[in-house]
Amino acid sequence: MVDDAFYPSSFISGGGQRYSSANMYTLHLDKDQVPPVNGFWSLTMYNDKALFAANPINRYCLGSLSDPPLITNPDGSIDIYIQSDSPDNSRVANWLPAPASGGFSMTLRLYWPKQQVLDKSWVPPAVQLVE
Repeated sequence: MVDDAFYPSSFISGGGQRYSSANMYTLHLDKDQVPPVNGFWSLTMYNDKALFAANPINRYCLGSLSDPPLITNPDGSIDIYIQSDSPDNSRVANWLPAPASGGFSMTLRLYWPKQQVLDKSWVPPAVQLVE
């Protein structure tokens, strides 16, 4: 039931291209774009076979309950780094590892979503290709 959980999935970047492990991507959540939930939220990575994407740190999702917690920017926004290779140490807490090769998809899991999700006035921001 959508009142309990909402799972939008993404297969293409904001530029309209399918995700590829050969690229690096960023999901930027402005302070007012953080998923509006009464429960918790997570962004989960899947390989091209819709299975968890194997990675060297055994991390398959990031979100509001991440351990270590996601690092926020000084303005309260959050950047999630989506790529197969580890970013520098200051960004590892916000790294969602992509598969070593091939395509992938992601699902944003929103548990006990707020009204903005239900009435579709909140739309998740697009994942952007890092140029």
